[in-house]
Amino acid sequence: MLRNRQFFSLGELNTAIALLLDRLNHKPFKKLPGSRRSAFEAIDQPALEGLPEHPYVYAEWKKVRVHIDYHVEVDGRFYSVPYQLVKHQLEVRLTAQTVECFHANQRVASHPRS
Repeated sequence: MLRNRQFFSLGELNTAIALLLDRLNHKPFKKLPGSRRSAFEAIDQPALEGLPEHPYVYAEWKKVRVHIDYHVEVDGRFYSVPYQLVKHQLEVRLTAQTVECFHANQRVASHPRS
């Protein structure tokens, strides 16, 4: 048990937890055949898939209106869009690196975020 032990580093604590966790996972069930480990290997492990090729990119969406000078304002910065969209409402997708402007689900402009 960990209760009465003293650990001097996170690595030492993690090692002690890993040993106890391994013991728990191999402990047989009381009313069912097998253990947590065998159940994982039989049911969950075959269903696991690999990680995606590209990491998830967090994005926020905002609705903005195009100003008369055919720019939209996002977080105090101005980004240009086609002049035909003056006074139209656009959806803007904001990531850490880009600002993308959409009209009727079509991307009409993309800019590096400043």
